[in-house]
Amino acid sequence: MASEQAIIAGGCFWCTEAVFKDVIGVQSAESGYIGGHVDNPTYKQVCSGSTGHAEAIRVTFDTGVVSLAEIYDMFMGTHDPSQLNRQGNDVGTQYRSAIFPLSDDQRAEAEAAIARWNAGHDATAVTTIEAMATWYPAEDYHQEYWAGEGQRNPYCLAVIPPKLMKLRKSFANKVKA
Repeated sequence: MASEQAIIAGGCFWCTEAVFKDVIGVQSAESGYIGGHVDNPTYKQVCSGSTGHAEAIRVTFDTGVVSLAEIYDMFMGTHDPSQLNRQGNDVGTQYRSAIFPLSDDQRAEAEAAIARWNAGHDATAVTTIEAMATWYPAEDYHQEYWAGEGQRNPYCLAVIPPKLMKLRKSFANKVKA
């Protein structure tokens, strides 16, 4: 079993984490912050939009079960990569669509995933490919949010189920039962 990590930002990290927790071969999905200029940012600081960080997840996955290309395709297919600095009602650079490759191979795969998405849609992805930066795990109460508090949060109840439906529709063979 070979593990790899990918760091992706697709708006609210609660929503992105919920999607990848349902993917076969994903060993963990950790919510956090990346791409900003403040050390050890807090959720409140990141939400203000003043730190430059994106809400993101760090996905650890078994490459023998799910490939990086599939991870990136699921990422592109379960949020709207054509919205600049927003996902739905979440607006600001902290909600940008971005990929933070950990290697040159990951960068090439990210470019290919964006090209695949663009080829299949009328809109153009604004997803950025950003330089690797320091990863800061989000506070404990943000981890596995959908599995706990999120199931009672009206925002999550409105936003996460449609993302999970997209995952199940487009990637049915990669979704946990």
